[in-house]
Amino acid sequence: MSSVLNAPPAAPASPVLPDPAGPAAANAAAASFANLTARLDYLSPGDLEQVRQAYRFADEAHLGQLRNSGEPYITHPIAVAAQCAEWKLDAQALMAALLHDALEDCGVSKAELIERFGSSVAELVDGLTKLDKLQFNTREESQAESFRKMLLAMARDVRVILIKLADRSHNMRTLSDVPRSKWARIASETLEIYAPIAYRLGLNQTYRELQELSFRHLRPWRSAVLSKALDKARGRRRDLISRVHKDVETAFEAAGMPVRIGGREKTLYSIYRKMDEKHLSFAQISDMYGFRLIVPNVIDCYTALGTLHQLYKPVPGKFKDHIAIPKLNGYQSLHTTLVGPSGVNIEFQIRTEAMHVVAESGVAAHWLYKANEPDSPTTARLGAQWLQSLLDIQNETRDAAEFWDHVKVDLFPDAVYVFTPKSKIMGLPRGATVVDFAYAIHSDIGDRTVAARINGQQVPLRTELKNGDVVEVVTAPVSAPNPAWLSFVRTGRARSKIRHHLKTLAQAESEGLGEKLLLQALRAEGIERFPTDDDGARAGIWDKLLRFTGNRSRAELLVDIGLGKRVAGIVAKRMATLLAESGEKPDAMVLSRARFAPQETVTQTAVTVDGSENASVQYASCCRPVPGDRIVGYLGRGEGLVVHVEDCAVARKLRNKDSERFISVDWSDEPARAFETGIVVTVNNGKGVLARVAAAVASAESDIIHIDMDQGAAQETAELRFVVAVRDRVHLASVLRALKRTPSVLRAVRIKSVA
Repeated sequence: MSSVLNAPPAAPASPVLPDPAGPAAANAAAASFANLTARLDYLSPGDLEQVRQAYRFADEAHLGQLRNSGEPYITHPIAVAAQCAEWKLDAQALMAALLHDALEDCGVSKAELIERFGSSVAELVDGLTKLDKLQFNTREESQAESFRKMLLAMARDVRVILIKLADRSHNMRTLSDVPRSKWARIASETLEIYAPIAYRLGLNQTYRELQELSFRHLRPWRSAVLSKALDKARGRRRDLISRVHKDVETAFEAAGMPVRIGGREKTLYSIYRKMDEKHLSFAQISDMYGFRLIVPNVIDCYTALGTLHQLYKPVPGKFKDHIAIPKLNGYQSLHTTLVGPSGVNIEFQIRTEAMHVVAESGVAAHWLYKANEPDSPTTARLGAQWLQSLLDIQNETRDAAEFWDHVKVDLFPDAVYVFTPKSKIMGLPRGATVVDFAYAIHSDIGDRTVAARINGQQVPLRTELKNGDVVEVVTAPVSAPNPAWLSFVRTGRARSKIRHHLKTLAQAESEGLGEKLLLQALRAEGIERFPTDDDGARAGIWDKLLRFTGNRSRAELLVDIGLGKRVAGIVAKRMATLLAESGEKPDAMVLSRARFAPQETVTQTAVTVDGSENASVQYASCCRPVPGDRIVGYLGRGEGLVVHVEDCAVARKLRNKDSERFISVDWSDEPARAFETGIVVTVNNGKGVLARVAAAVASAESDIIHIDMDQGAAQETAELRFVVAVRDRVHLASVLRALKRTPSVLRAVRIKSVA
């Protein structure tokens, strides 16, 4: 049994060995492969030789390079490999650790690494390499792209991030040698990105160390003050800790249960964060110390819990069973807080040896523990779900900054645990909603979600989940993701799936609109239909047209036309020229129909709109057209088709500048929905006037979407501005008549246009 309190490592041991002969000898020892050999006793002789070859290559590549401390640069790759050896990573990972800066700093090519050490090692090194050689607009963009590359490599092979975390750990241990001007940036990046990744992967020791080192360099004065206060508190409570340890040891000896007792001390950063978030003084932090009990098996964990509760009284509400419901990173333990001697609260963690390895080393436990349990499903799947979600997000997000935004929201350690109707446990980030839950089950479930029940009660989709909720999702085949969901979903997976669906939908609609516009413009040139690839002399016309426009595909060209990025008339003229070169002349009948058409646009027939369009067609907010209005369409650059009322002031200004971008638009005979329009109502001020006006709108079977009113309450009259939903101009007229008949209403008119 151990009575040593395992305080977090303030300055973990570096592979650099002190030597009485002086700094030169110490540097030589640190740069020597012998310094690493003692840690590699788990490798076979063949693997050890491969690692030795990688060391020789790295040593030669970094020859003459020095770190900021003055040590030979090779001491850094050796330190990184030594940390990887602590996790018992395989030979390929150790080779990549030794070579991880060779591509970036030494001009070594990936092809050379493949030839010397194989593709697996080269891919690991490439995944670790930053993208400094590429040109980016901002440092943030460069950083986002670097992390995207690293995380995707990590999703394919988790050894990438283990090596990267070992690399960052050694860099943080030696950060004091770096110019102080760089401390804040490097420490902040470590605290915001690398520490959460370490936590997410269950690397608890690395997580604690990165937090401590970041805190020490970000807030040196606060770190020093807290460290002194903790030393004093440790001295004051030494007798209390010894007494509790002895009591626990005696209780378990009496129960006849073997147990290993260790200590746990809260890190300086976690103490500081708790003081800051909860506005507490140092003296008010009661859980700085705790005990960890390691028992033989799972049943013993619960038996040990009973033994402790017989020894000291538990604090109500302070028990957590992370064995039955593990944390998202695979962590398992029983947590209980007891009232110890002198009324001091003391936390106990109870776990098995296997759980302890996972708790301290996370995904690295797969290598550390597989010798004893080679087929253990627990260690094999650690972090796998999150890593797979990275690939899912990447499939739908090509922009690096957007990808990183999605990933960052999944790095927060807090989580809630909810149940499906079949009692399966789902872990989600704190603040997750019903929609996040639906997408966590399956993307198709998320896309088709229409309603939800929590604990049998109907709830809005934006409802945040709480621990223990039983969540049931109701789906419908015709349902689709709503853009409003993006304002409340919490997980990166849900956010990326919704955005991907909306982008795909908008692209499909824009392609359809572009095809319609191009065909109309083509008919104005006397061509009845599009050429096809199996059309004899007309074959290959599309390829020539794409070379002219610079688009990669026919679909991309049509999307550009639908979004207004290209003018259909210009593309149609080019296609007509290409067809003429192939021997096809314009059809006189088609040409005459276009020439004598009543509209003055390049197209023969108008685009028909009915309100069922999504992103490809917008209805201008300046004039808010409704069915029955004379309308025109403006192909804004990248905005798709914007529909205006014909006499709209904004449309008139646009027509003076960009007349070739206007096309004819007609209403469908049967609009698919109600349309929003603006009305202004002038009323005599008085009690209940707003209620009467709202009742009049409702009596005309219209909905009020938005309302604005004058701020001056003391005036005799006031103007109320409404946005209402109406079916057409006839319906709008009936709404205005209902308003004019209402007592206190002096005037009711439609808002024509906002210039």
